[in-house]
Amino acid sequence: MKKIILDLAVTLDGFIEGPNGEIDWCIMDDDMDFDGFLSSIDTIFYGRVSYDAWGNFQPDAEASPAEQMLWKGVHSKKKFVFSNQDIQDKRVTFISSDINNKVAEIKKQEGKDIWLYGGASLIKTFINLNLIDIYRISVHPIALGSGKPLFENLKERIGLKLIKANVFKSGVVQLIYEAAKKKKSFK
Repeated sequence: MKKIILDLAVTLDGFIEGPNGEIDWCIMDDDMDFDGFLSSIDTIFYGRVSYDAWGNFQPDAEASPAEQMLWKGVHSKKKFVFSNQDIQDKRVTFISSDINNKVAEIKKQEGKDIWLYGGASLIKTFINLNLIDIYRISVHPIALGSGKPLFENLKERIGLKLIKANVFKSGVVQLIYEAAKKKKSFK
């Protein structure tokens, strides 16, 4: 069965973007092997705002060949957009209701894993519905002091098991966790 992987950059103080939505602090080292990650997935889950900003993003003509190839790889994936708005776009499949069942159907399909791209609202929904299988969090060596936190207003604790840690030349530390199976809690 396909796994849903949250692959995300976060600051040392836990923010996924700055107070004005800035992500200029994100580092992309060549030793991070993002191409390897892209080759392990065939599907991307977006929220509508993130899809509008990045779902069809095209780098400038002056962008490096590596950046050009990165975006070509991203755009070669099957895309699903989770939105309450009824939008028509033939390049993607929109999901506006019954998230649990529709995600379960997608996970049962043949193929590679799924990248939960985000944004913050969709990530929060997936966290609270316990739909994320792997948390692949790249902690960047910067503290912003404010912004949009990764873990906000959790309905309950999330148990995670560290399966791998990578340290990159920039000082980014990537922590890869498997979501622990839910146990019944006794109150």
